Amino acid sequence: MDSDDAPPAPPATSAAPLGLRETKKRETRQLISDRATRLFIEQGFEHTTIAEIADAARVAKKTVTNYFPRKEDLALDHQEEFVAALAGTVDARESGEAPLSALRRAFLAAVAAQDPVAGFAGPAFTRMIADSPTLTSCLRGLHDRREDALAEALARATATSPEDITPRTAAALLGGVHRVLFTRIQELTLAGRTNPEIAGLLGQEAPHAFDLLTPALAQYGRG
Repeated sequence: MDSDDAPPAPPATSAAPLGLRETKKRETRQLISDRATRLFIEQGFEHTTIAEIADAARVAKKTVTNYFPRKEDLALDHQEEFVAALAGTVDARESGEAPLSALRRAFLAAVAAQDPVAGFAGPAFTRMIADSPTLTSCLRGLHDRREDALAEALARATATSPEDITPRTAAALLGGVHRVLFTRIQELTLAGRTNPEIAGLLGQEAPHAFDLLTPALAQYGRG
């Protein structure tokens, strides 16, 4: 029978298998990530192989690398969310709100929620990163990428070129504060403070850090 002669498939039945496939992919990806993180914490990132991760997840090595092209992608599984966070806050800010005000508000909300993306990753995961030169370097690169994305968002907010020195400087200042506060959360975590204790301290310290930028950036991008 030619394809022209075949009866059309009902729309509902064609959509269901796609949904199941996507669900299975997400489950497999999460399983690999969970098994990898457990091994990294137990053995150290540098000493864990892709083959060991594949065995733990009961998948082929190629499956692991298909989902996670780089080994560090397995450990830092929310990279794109982290990179886009500050730019997203600026893009979504309320009308007439300065980027500084929006970023301050968003960070304090993340602290109150003890958001892992803001640094509340727990002692085992934080130690895993601190003990790994590869992951420490990767995290620095993510901070750099986040600052670049923020500069682009600030350029959009002020109708200037991304190459203009002003949004790039403002992004360096705002990104620097977030980098310092992220590091502060890591340091307190490694010192044995609990997440609620850290959230309490950061709730007091973060406003002072943002206040240092107020003279320069309180009105920047408000229009």
